[in-house]
Amino acid sequence: MALAAKGEGPAIGIDLGTTYSCVGVWQHDRVEIIANDQGNRTTPSCVAFTNTGRLIGDAAKNQASMNPINTIFDAKRLIGRKFSDASVKSNMKLWPFKVRRGPGDKPIIMVNYKNEEKRFVPEEISSMVLLKMREIAEAYLGTTIKNVVVTVPAYFSDSQRQATKDAGVIAGMNVMRIINEPTAAAIAYGLDKKDSTLGGKNVLVIDLGGEWSTILYKSLRGSIKLIFANCNNPKALRRLRTSCERAKRLLSSTAQTTIEIDSLCDGIDFVSKITRAKFEELNLDLFTKCLESVEKCLTDAQMDKSIVDDVVLVGGSTRIPKVQEVIQDFFNGKELCKSINPDEAVAYGAAIQATILNGSIEI
Repeated sequence: MALAAKGEGPAIGIDLGTTYSCVGVWQHDRVEIIANDQGNRTTPSCVAFTNTGRLIGDAAKNQASMNPINTIFDAKRLIGRKFSDASVKSNMKLWPFKVRRGPGDKPIIMVNYKNEEKRFVPEEISSMVLLKMREIAEAYLGTTIKNVVVTVPAYFSDSQRQATKDAGVIAGMNVMRIINEPTAAAIAYGLDKKDSTLGGKNVLVIDLGGEWSTILYKSLRGSIKLIFANCNNPKALRRLRTSCERAKRLLSSTAQTTIEIDSLCDGIDFVSKITRAKFEELNLDLFTKCLESVEKCLTDAQMDKSIVDDVVLVGGSTRIPKVQEVIQDFFNGKELCKSINPDEAVAYGAAIQATILNGSIEI
Protein backbone atom coordinates (compact mmCIF):
# COMPACT_ATOMS: atom_id res chain seq x y z
CA MET A 1 0.00 0.00 0.00
CA ALA A 2 1.48 3.32 -1.06
CA LEU A 3 1.86 5.92 1.67
CA ALA A 4 0.78 9.50 1.16
CA ALA A 5 3.26 12.26 0.50
CA LYS A 6 3.48 15.44 2.52
CA GLY A 7 0.62 17.74 1.65
CA GLU A 8 -1.42 14.96 0.06
CA GLY A 9 -4.82 15.25 1.72
CA PRO A 10 -5.52 16.41 5.27
CA ALA A 11 -3.30 15.39 8.18
CA ILE A 12 -4.69 14.39 11.58
CA GLY A 13 -3.37 14.17 15.11
CA ILE A 14 -4.09 11.08 17.19
CA ASP A 15 -3.64 10.76 20.93
CA LEU A 16 -3.23 6.99 21.21
CA GLY A 17 -4.13 6.71 24.87
CA THR A 18 -3.89 3.85 27.31
CA THR A 19 -7.58 3.98 28.19
CA TYR A 20 -9.10 6.29 25.57
CA SER A 21 -7.90 7.68 22.24
CA CYS A 22 -8.77 10.98 20.61
CA VAL A 23 -8.39 12.41 17.10
CA GLY A 24 -8.28 16.00 15.89
CA VAL A 25 -7.91 17.89 12.62
CA TRP A 26 -7.22 21.52 11.72
CA GLN A 27 -10.23 22.91 9.92
CA HIS A 28 -11.77 26.39 9.49
CA ASP A 29 -8.74 27.99 11.19
CA ARG A 30 -9.05 25.93 14.33
CA VAL A 31 -8.74 22.41 15.67
CA GLU A 32 -11.79 20.17 15.53
CA ILE A 33 -11.85 17.25 17.95
CA ILE A 34 -13.83 14.64 16.04
CA ALA A 35 -16.66 12.67 17.64
CA ASN A 36 -17.10 8.98 16.81
CA ASP A 37 -20.27 7.32 15.57
CA GLN A 38 -21.59 7.22 19.14
CA GLY A 39 -21.18 10.99 19.48
CA ASN A 40 -18.24 10.62 21.87
CA ARG A 41 -15.14 12.76 21.43
CA THR A 42 -12.93 10.08 22.94
CA THR A 43 -12.95 6.40 21.97
CA PRO A 44 -11.98 3.47 24.22
CA SER A 45 -8.59 2.00 23.23
CA CYS A 46 -10.25 -1.38 23.27
CA VAL A 47 -10.48 -4.26 20.77
CA ALA A 48 -12.77 -7.27 21.16
CA PHE A 49 -12.80 -10.53 19.27
CA THR A 50 -15.98 -12.58 19.00
CA ASN A 51 -17.25 -15.62 17.11
CA THR A 52 -18.69 -13.35 14.45
CA GLY A 53 -16.21 -10.52 14.07
CA ARG A 54 -13.99 -7.81 15.56
CA LEU A 55 -15.16 -4.79 17.53
CA ILE A 56 -13.18 -1.63 18.27
CA GLY A 57 -13.87 1.28 20.59
CA ASP A 58 -17.22 1.75 22.32
CA ALA A 59 -18.68 -1.43 20.84
CA ALA A 60 -15.76 -3.42 22.25
CA LYS A 61 -15.94 -1.87 25.71
CA ASN A 62 -19.73 -2.25 25.92
CA GLN A 63 -19.48 -6.03 25.65
CA ALA A 64 -16.35 -6.39 27.77
CA SER A 65 -18.12 -7.81 30.83
CA MET A 66 -19.65 -10.59 28.72
CA ASN A 67 -16.46 -11.40 26.83
CA PRO A 68 -13.58 -10.36 29.12
CA ILE A 69 -10.92 -12.85 28.02
CA ASN A 70 -11.23 -11.76 24.38
CA THR A 71 -11.51 -8.01 25.00
CA ILE A 72 -8.11 -6.36 24.85
CA PHE A 73 -7.30 -3.05 26.51
CA ASP A 74 -4.10 -1.45 27.84
CA ALA A 75 -2.12 -2.57 24.76
CA LYS A 76 -0.11 0.62 25.25
CA ARG A 77 1.32 -0.93 28.42
CA LEU A 78 2.74 -3.77 26.32
CA ILE A 79 3.89 -2.06 23.15
CA GLY A 80 7.66 -2.04 22.72
CA ARG A 81 8.23 -3.88 26.00
CA LYS A 82 9.63 -7.30 26.83
CA PHE A 83 7.44 -10.00 28.36
CA SER A 84 9.92 -10.22 31.25
CA ASP A 85 9.57 -6.50 32.12
CA ALA A 86 8.42 -5.99 35.70
CA SER A 87 5.63 -3.65 34.58
CA VAL A 88 4.25 -6.29 32.22
CA LYS A 89 4.26 -8.90 34.97
CA SER A 90 2.49 -6.51 37.33
CA ASN A 91 -0.20 -5.47 34.84
CA MET A 92 -0.89 -9.05 33.77
CA LYS A 93 -2.35 -9.68 37.23
CA LEU A 94 -5.14 -7.20 36.44
CA TRP A 95 -5.94 -8.34 32.91
CA PRO A 96 -8.58 -10.98 32.14
CA PHE A 97 -7.03 -11.69 28.73
CA LYS A 98 -4.02 -13.94 28.24
CA VAL A 99 -0.51 -12.70 27.51
CA ARG A 100 2.23 -15.22 26.75
CA ARG A 101 5.95 -15.04 26.06
CA GLY A 102 6.71 -15.01 22.33
CA PRO A 103 9.94 -15.22 20.32
CA GLY A 104 12.56 -12.76 21.47
CA ASP A 105 10.78 -12.32 24.82
CA LYS A 106 8.03 -10.39 23.06
CA PRO A 107 4.56 -10.39 24.68
CA ILE A 108 1.90 -12.16 22.64
CA ILE A 109 -1.81 -11.58 23.24
CA MET A 110 -3.95 -14.71 22.96
CA VAL A 111 -7.62 -14.58 21.95
CA ASN A 112 -10.35 -16.79 20.56
CA TYR A 113 -11.51 -15.24 17.30
CA LYS A 114 -14.19 -16.86 15.14
CA ASN A 115 -13.75 -20.09 17.12
CA GLU A 116 -10.00 -20.19 16.46
CA GLU A 117 -7.06 -19.30 18.67
CA LYS A 118 -5.33 -16.19 17.36
CA ARG A 119 -2.15 -14.48 18.47
CA PHE A 120 -1.43 -10.78 18.18
CA VAL A 121 1.56 -8.64 19.05
CA PRO A 122 0.77 -5.34 20.83
CA GLU A 123 1.53 -3.32 17.68
CA GLU A 124 -1.28 -5.12 15.87
CA ILE A 125 -3.81 -4.28 18.59
CA SER A 126 -2.68 -0.65 18.64
CA SER A 127 -2.89 -0.53 14.85
CA MET A 128 -6.56 -1.53 15.09
CA VAL A 129 -7.22 1.38 17.45
CA LEU A 130 -5.33 3.76 15.15
CA LEU A 131 -7.33 2.47 12.20
CA LYS A 132 -10.55 3.16 14.11
CA MET A 133 -9.44 6.72 14.84
CA ARG A 134 -8.57 7.25 11.18
CA GLU A 135 -11.98 5.92 10.13
CA ILE A 136 -13.65 8.35 12.55
CA ALA A 137 -11.76 11.23 10.93
CA GLU A 138 -12.47 10.01 7.40
CA ALA A 139 -16.20 9.73 8.11
CA TYR A 140 -16.19 13.31 9.38
CA LEU A 141 -14.06 14.78 6.58
CA GLY A 142 -15.46 12.65 3.77
CA THR A 143 -12.03 11.88 2.37
CA THR A 144 -9.19 9.37 2.67
CA ILE A 145 -6.52 10.20 5.24
CA LYS A 146 -2.97 8.90 5.27
CA ASN A 147 -0.82 11.48 7.09
CA VAL A 148 -0.84 11.45 10.88
CA VAL A 149 1.04 12.59 13.96
CA VAL A 150 0.79 10.15 16.89
CA THR A 151 1.60 11.02 20.50
CA VAL A 152 3.42 8.94 23.10
CA PRO A 153 4.33 9.46 26.77
CA ALA A 154 7.56 11.36 27.37
CA TYR A 155 9.00 8.33 29.19
CA PHE A 156 8.61 6.01 26.20
CA SER A 157 11.86 4.34 25.16
CA ASP A 158 13.15 4.23 21.59
CA SER A 159 11.73 0.72 21.19
CA GLN A 160 8.30 1.85 22.40
CA ARG A 161 8.34 4.82 20.02
CA GLN A 162 9.37 2.65 17.10
CA ALA A 163 6.71 0.07 17.96
CA THR A 164 4.08 2.84 18.01
CA LYS A 165 5.26 4.02 14.61
CA ASP A 166 5.10 0.41 13.38
CA ALA A 167 1.48 0.26 14.57
CA GLY A 168 0.72 3.26 12.35
CA VAL A 169 2.37 1.59 9.36
CA ILE A 170 0.40 -1.61 9.97
CA ALA A 171 -2.73 0.58 9.92
CA GLY A 172 -1.68 1.88 6.50
CA MET A 173 -0.79 5.39 7.63
CA ASN A 174 2.17 7.66 7.06
CA VAL A 175 3.32 8.56 10.57
CA MET A 176 4.92 11.93 9.93
CA ARG A 177 6.16 12.23 13.49
CA ILE A 178 5.91 10.69 16.93
CA ILE A 179 5.73 13.48 19.52
CA ASN A 180 5.62 13.53 23.29
CA GLU A 181 2.25 14.02 24.93
CA PRO A 182 3.43 16.93 27.13
CA THR A 183 4.81 18.65 24.03
CA ALA A 184 1.46 18.23 22.27
CA ALA A 185 -0.35 19.67 25.29
CA ALA A 186 1.96 22.70 25.33
CA ILE A 187 1.34 23.21 21.61
CA ALA A 188 -2.41 23.08 22.26
CA TYR A 189 -2.09 26.05 24.60
CA GLY A 190 0.32 27.86 22.27
CA LEU A 191 3.03 27.61 24.91
CA ASP A 192 5.59 26.34 22.41
CA LYS A 193 5.90 29.88 21.04
CA LYS A 194 8.79 31.73 22.64
CA ASP A 195 8.15 35.10 24.18
CA SER A 196 10.89 37.34 22.80
CA THR A 197 10.53 39.74 25.73
CA LEU A 198 10.98 37.16 28.46
CA GLY A 199 13.36 34.96 26.50
CA GLY A 200 11.02 31.98 26.54
CA LYS A 201 8.54 30.39 28.92
CA ASN A 202 8.95 27.71 31.54
CA VAL A 203 6.05 25.32 31.13
CA LEU A 204 5.27 22.34 33.37
CA VAL A 205 2.85 19.74 31.98
CA ILE A 206 1.21 17.36 34.46
CA ASP A 207 -0.32 14.34 32.76
CA LEU A 208 -2.47 12.00 34.86
CA GLY A 209 -4.11 9.59 32.47
CA GLY A 210 -4.38 5.84 32.09
CA GLU A 211 -1.75 4.96 34.68
CA TRP A 212 -3.68 6.79 37.37
CA SER A 213 -6.95 5.22 36.30
CA THR A 214 -5.50 1.78 37.03
CA ILE A 215 -3.99 2.89 40.34
CA LEU A 216 -7.27 4.43 41.45
CA TYR A 217 -9.15 1.31 40.42
CA LYS A 218 -6.83 -0.72 42.65
CA SER A 219 -7.53 1.68 45.51
CA LEU A 220 -11.31 1.53 45.12
CA ARG A 221 -11.30 -2.21 44.64
CA GLY A 222 -9.24 -2.65 47.80
CA SER A 223 -11.34 -0.25 49.84
CA ILE A 224 -14.68 -1.96 49.30
CA LYS A 225 -13.49 -5.24 50.88
CA LEU A 226 -15.33 -7.63 48.64
CA ILE A 227 -16.22 -10.95 50.21
CA PHE A 228 -14.96 -12.56 47.01
CA ALA A 229 -11.83 -10.38 46.77
CA ASN A 230 -9.65 -13.33 45.82
CA CYS A 231 -11.97 -14.80 43.22
CA ASN A 232 -10.72 -15.26 39.66
CA ASN A 233 -14.00 -14.48 37.93
CA PRO A 234 -12.99 -12.33 34.91
CA LYS A 235 -16.55 -11.16 34.24
CA ALA A 236 -17.05 -10.02 37.83
CA LEU A 237 -13.72 -8.19 37.92
CA ARG A 238 -14.42 -6.49 34.58
CA ARG A 239 -17.80 -5.25 35.84
CA LEU A 240 -16.17 -4.10 39.07
CA ARG A 241 -13.45 -2.25 37.18
CA THR A 242 -16.01 -0.47 35.00
CA SER A 243 -18.06 0.54 38.04
CA CYS A 244 -15.00 1.79 39.91
CA GLU A 245 -13.93 3.88 36.93
CA ARG A 246 -17.42 5.38 36.74
CA ALA A 247 -17.36 6.16 40.46
CA LYS A 248 -13.99 7.88 40.14
CA ARG A 249 -15.34 10.14 37.40
CA LEU A 250 -18.56 10.94 39.27
CA LEU A 251 -16.69 11.91 42.44
CA SER A 252 -15.08 14.77 40.52
CA SER A 253 -18.46 16.47 40.29
CA THR A 254 -20.45 15.09 43.24
CA ALA A 255 -19.79 14.56 46.94
CA GLN A 256 -20.97 10.94 47.04
CA THR A 257 -21.83 8.08 44.72
CA THR A 258 -22.81 4.42 44.92
CA ILE A 259 -21.12 1.44 43.34
CA GLU A 260 -24.04 -0.89 42.66
CA ILE A 261 -23.72 -4.13 40.68
CA ASP A 262 -26.48 -6.73 40.43
CA SER A 263 -25.38 -10.35 40.87
CA LEU A 264 -21.72 -9.48 40.70
CA CYS A 265 -20.38 -12.85 41.77
CA ASP A 266 -22.01 -16.15 42.76
CA GLY A 267 -25.41 -14.46 42.63
CA ILE A 268 -24.38 -11.87 45.25
CA ASP A 269 -25.43 -8.26 44.64
CA PHE A 270 -22.87 -5.64 45.52
CA VAL A 271 -23.75 -2.15 46.81
CA SER A 272 -21.28 0.25 48.39
CA LYS A 273 -21.42 4.00 48.94
CA ILE A 274 -18.25 6.03 48.62
CA THR A 275 -17.82 9.72 49.39
CA ARG A 276 -15.37 12.14 47.85
CA ALA A 277 -13.82 12.60 51.30
CA LYS A 278 -13.26 8.84 51.64
CA PHE A 279 -11.88 8.70 48.10
CA GLU A 280 -9.41 11.48 48.93
CA GLU A 281 -8.41 9.74 52.16
CA LEU A 282 -7.78 6.46 50.32
CA ASN A 283 -5.61 8.18 47.74
CA LEU A 284 -3.78 10.68 49.90
CA ASP A 285 -0.49 8.90 49.29
CA LEU A 286 -1.06 9.17 45.53
CA PHE A 287 -1.62 12.91 45.76
CA THR A 288 1.61 13.15 47.75
CA LYS A 289 3.47 11.08 45.16
CA CYS A 290 2.11 13.35 42.45
CA LEU A 291 3.74 16.35 44.13
CA GLU A 292 6.92 14.36 44.67
CA SER A 293 7.04 13.74 40.91
CA VAL A 294 6.55 17.44 40.26
CA GLU A 295 9.35 18.32 42.68
CA LYS A 296 11.67 15.76 41.08
CA CYS A 297 10.92 17.16 37.65
CA LEU A 298 11.81 20.67 38.84
CA THR A 299 14.96 19.40 40.53
CA ASP A 300 16.07 17.56 37.39
CA ALA A 301 15.46 20.74 35.38
CA GLN A 302 17.37 22.75 38.03
CA MET A 303 14.39 25.07 38.27
CA ASP A 304 12.60 26.65 41.19
CA LYS A 305 8.81 26.52 41.16
CA SER A 306 8.70 30.29 41.38
CA ILE A 307 9.93 30.65 37.78
CA VAL A 308 7.37 28.25 36.27
CA ASP A 309 5.21 30.42 34.00
CA ASP A 310 2.46 27.93 33.12
CA VAL A 311 1.19 24.67 34.62
CA VAL A 312 -0.80 22.58 32.14
CA LEU A 313 -3.15 19.79 33.24
CA VAL A 314 -3.63 16.84 30.90
CA GLY A 315 -5.48 13.53 31.33
CA GLY A 316 -8.86 12.72 32.81
CA SER A 317 -7.55 12.24 36.35
CA THR A 318 -6.55 15.92 36.53
CA ARG A 319 -10.29 16.59 36.89
CA ILE A 320 -10.09 15.24 40.44
CA PRO A 321 -10.66 18.34 42.63
CA LYS A 322 -8.07 17.26 45.20
CA VAL A 323 -5.43 16.88 42.49
CA GLN A 324 -6.08 20.41 41.28
CA GLU A 325 -6.09 21.68 44.86
CA VAL A 326 -2.73 20.21 45.87
CA ILE A 327 -1.07 21.31 42.62
CA GLN A 328 -2.41 24.85 42.86
CA ASP A 329 -1.38 25.07 46.52
CA PHE A 330 2.11 23.85 45.65
CA PHE A 331 2.44 26.66 43.11
CA ASN A 332 1.16 29.24 45.59
CA GLY A 333 -2.26 29.66 44.01
CA LYS A 334 -1.11 29.96 40.40
CA GLU A 335 -3.94 29.67 37.86
CA LEU A 336 -3.73 26.27 36.15
CA CYS A 337 -4.09 25.80 32.38
CA LYS A 338 -7.20 23.63 32.14
CA SER A 339 -9.45 25.49 29.69
CA ILE A 340 -8.97 22.82 27.02
CA ASN A 341 -10.70 19.53 27.85
CA PRO A 342 -7.89 17.48 29.53
CA ASP A 343 -8.98 14.40 27.58
CA GLU A 344 -8.54 16.31 24.31
CA ALA A 345 -5.55 18.60 24.83
CA VAL A 346 -2.96 16.10 23.56
CA ALA A 347 -4.90 15.32 20.36
CA TYR A 348 -5.50 19.07 19.95
CA GLY A 349 -1.76 19.76 19.93
CA ALA A 350 -1.04 16.74 17.72
CA ALA A 351 -3.54 18.04 15.15
CA ILE A 352 -1.77 21.40 15.04
CA GLN A 353 1.62 19.70 14.65
CA ALA A 354 0.26 17.41 11.91
CA THR A 355 -1.05 20.35 9.93
CA ILE A 356 2.24 22.24 10.25
CA LEU A 357 4.23 19.21 9.08
CA ASN A 358 1.78 18.72 6.24
CA GLY A 359 2.54 22.22 5.02
CA SER A 360 -1.04 23.45 5.43
CA ILE A 361 -0.42 26.16 8.03
CA GLU A 362 2.44 28.03 9.64
CA ILE A 363 2.22 28.89 13.30
